[in-house]
Amino acid sequence: MHSNFFEVNESGAGIVLVGCVSGAQLSNYATFLTDPQMAPLSIVMTSLSTASAVLVTPLLLLLLIGKRLPVDVKGMVFSITQIVVVPIVVGLLLNRFFPRICNAIRPFLPPLSVLVAAICAGAPLALNVEVIKSPLGVSILLLVVAFHLSAFIAGYALGGSIFRDSPEVKPLQRTISFETGMQSSLLALALANKFFEDPVVGMPPAISTAIMSLMGFGLVLIWAKRGKHEIKHNT
Repeated sequence: MHSNFFEVNESGAGIVLVGCVSGAQLSNYATFLTDPQMAPLSIVMTSLSTASAVLVTPLLLLLLIGKRLPVDVKGMVFSITQIVVVPIVVGLLLNRFFPRICNAIRPFLPPLSVLVAAICAGAPLALNVEVIKSPLGVSILLLVVAFHLSAFIAGYALGGSIFRDSPEVKPLQRTISFETGMQSSLLALALANKFFEDPVVGMPPAISTAIMSLMGFGLVLIWAKRGKHEIKHNT
């Protein structure tokens, strides 16, 4: 009985972890495919979310799960800086001072990122395949789906409420929805693997990586057609 209760706590920590990380860079690409004119806004929102995550994510985790599980705030700040901030700074510097090198490797980066994401997400799922088949695994899957679905809906509704008088309210709604619904699940997975002993904590972020992508780009297929229809209607 005690063991099962502990497992639920661990899986719950993984769900909370997914909710506390920054918005995913995939939201920028999804916005570009749906509403290209909103891509700069999406990039700004993701950049601010990513920058704030260095402090906000560890503090939120301490507040939400710190009483049940140990949260290493200083360690997480350092790790998020290493995982997120340093690569961004290095990429900006390389693009600024070595543009030829960046142009040469740019075509290989999309398939490489897909491969890395697949490996990172697949590893914890493979290690916990028996748990995934269990009722606990099904409940985690349903929770992840419910989380992302509610986040997409909340972002869309929030955008409609704030920008209801704007002539571009629909593109703004879609952009905010992508930003709230698509989380940096790989960052959550990295933190789960490093700071939590139980591998079950890594299951929600790993499942989220696939679910988030499927739901996000499913919306792209739907909203891209609507966006084109709205542009034709307005012109």
